[in-house]
Amino acid sequence: MSVALDSGCMECHLRRNLETARGLGTEEQATAFAKALMKLYLDAPEGVSTPWLAPHTAELFRKMYGLDADRFRAEKEASNRFVLSRLDQIRRRAQAAPDPVYAGLQFAILGNYLDFSALQGEVSFEELDELLAQAEKLALDPVVYRALCADLARGGKLLYLTDNAGEIGFDRVLADQIHRAYPRIAITFCVRGGPAVNDATRADAAAVGISFPVIDNGNRIPGTQIDQLGAEARRALDGADVILSKGQGNVETLRGCGRNIYYAFLIKCARFERLFGKPKFTPMLVRERA
Repeated sequence: MSVALDSGCMECHLRRNLETARGLGTEEQATAFAKALMKLYLDAPEGVSTPWLAPHTAELFRKMYGLDADRFRAEKEASNRFVLSRLDQIRRRAQAAPDPVYAGLQFAILGNYLDFSALQGEVSFEELDELLAQAEKLALDPVVYRALCADLARGGKLLYLTDNAGEIGFDRVLADQIHRAYPRIAITFCVRGGPAVNDATRADAAAVGISFPVIDNGNRIPGTQIDQLGAEARRALDGADVILSKGQGNVETLRGCGRNIYYAFLIKCARFERLFGKPKFTPMLVRERA
């Protein structure tokens, strides 16, 4: 189960974090940091995915460079402000669409672009504005979308697994449209249990005005590592009739678990390009059980 850490993931993780480390101190410090990361790879349990490394990497940055655990705080706040300033317009566009749920999903997947960790140095609010202007042209797998709508129509419980700060504002638009179209399904949002790169926490859910119940995963892993979930999140996962999972981190930690999960994300790395046979930034809607 999960998209297990491989040599490409290690190389990418090492490169991205070393790039940050080199800007914080001396070459000697960066070398020591690199060695600590490589030891982390050696000590990682068999089969874990890249998100498992995140809290351990954050702790290394804290111990070796004095970085705050919430080192992406400024980017998270800027992302929330960006989305809030456009939220009314995005909501109106979704509601005016022939299928507001599909439109909400288009916006929610584009919101997955706001990933300051995976897309280190590449994120541009101007670029996202250009993407949003073309949101209605974004095509998703029609078979998977019909299956999602059929599951939502049956009612029950929907667990919405979030990803990045800012992006969670787009998730609000989608959840609102789902609630309007399928009032028999009860929606619960799940965020991270503490600072996890630039992922959404309870504070970010509050900042963008999520009106549905919000729980957290009980840890600082930027994904949904089942064996690390807090009791509340584990009950919600086990009791969900439908799970809507945003972002690559949730795919990496859940893929292969066999639950009724719909993954919605943008491809943002070479591993996912190979895994799904699509180029970078391709919007994806994938069903776990398929």
